[in-house]
Formats: sequence, structure tokens, C-alpha cells
Amino acid sequence: MASEVKSICIYCGAAPGVRPAYAEAARDLGRRMAQAGIRLVYGGGKVGLMGIIADAVLAQGGEVVGVIPKALMEREVGHTGLTQLHVVENMHQRKQMMADLSEAFIAMPGGIGTCEELFEVFTWLQIGYHAKPIGLLNVEQYYDPLIAFLKSMVTEQFLKGAQLDQLQISASPEALLDTLRHFTPSQVDRWASQRSQI
Repeated sequence: MASEVKSICIYCGAAPGVRPAYAEAARDLGRRMAQAGIRLVYGGGKVGLMGIIADAVLAQGGEVVGVIPKALMEREVGHTGLTQLHVVENMHQRKQMMADLSEAFIAMPGGIGTCEELFEVFTWLQIGYHAKPIGLLNVEQYYDPLIAFLKSMVTEQFLKGAQLDQLQISASPEALLDTLRHFTPSQVDRWASQRSQI
């Protein structure tokens, strides 16, 4: 049975992107998280979509926990108005702490770092390191090419369809948030077919 999610890690761009819809979705998601009493865990930045969603949560009286590497803090991109800001030594510590503090994950539009973070927690789910729900907020069809590529992995039998189904995808912040709050991923045996062939 699914349990209520009270802390969500958001991965998103340190830039706002070219379309206003990206920022609008970040504000909408942040507002809804705060109103639902869900804590935001994110990369601790004050710029781009990162800063927008953090400010949206804070504006509604919500709790925001940032985790940022010391090198980025020294470049003055850290958000100093958060509920908590953890300054860590490197990116590995940052990602681990963000994951440990969260009960679910959402990737919003973003760049290479966002994709890397999404794929890391998706890999951890695949091999059983955690059983936390993962969502993809597909604003303005931003992630359509990535979704098509993931489906091609299934076609080429490098990813199981049941594993791809664990990734919850929606263009609506409201719908995705509701899904993740009540969704429990099932464990799929990554190596079942290979063992049966031995």
C-alpha cells in the first residue's frame, strides 16, 4: 500500500529556459507542494527554475531544503533564504544527501545535470537500491525525444517495459504530484531473463 509522500526532490534547470511555460510550471508545482505540506529538496540554487520553484514554495510558507557543493556556493549561486541549506564537498555528496532526504523524485525541464540526476535515481530504482516513485514533468513536450529514446531501449531489449512503466510522466504539475503522492513502485527483476538463459 502506498504511503503519503512528504518530501520530494526536484531536479530542474539552473536556467529558466526559453518558454515561459517552464517557469509557470515550476511556480505551480512549488505552490502545490507547499499547500500539501510537502517539503522541497533541491540543489540549493537561486537561479533558473531552481530558484523559481524554491521561491514559490517559500512564498506559500513551505519548507525548502537545499544541498549545494562548496564550489557553487563560492560562485554565489546558492539560495541563502531557505529553511535549510547544506553545503557539501562535491556533487556525489550532494546527490546522495538529496536522495536520502527525499521520498520521491521529479525531473522538470533542465539540462545535462538534470538528466544525469534523473537517470541516476532511475538506475537505483531499477537495481533495487530504493523503491521511491519517480516522475517526469513533461512541460510543453520538452521530454518527448527522451521518452521516445527510452521506448527504443525497450524495443531493443536493453530496458524492460515494466521498468519504464515505473517512470510516471505527465505534463500537469497537479496530476504528477497526485500520482507520486500515492504511487508505490513495484520491484522488477532486472536480470530474470538472463538467468533463465543460463
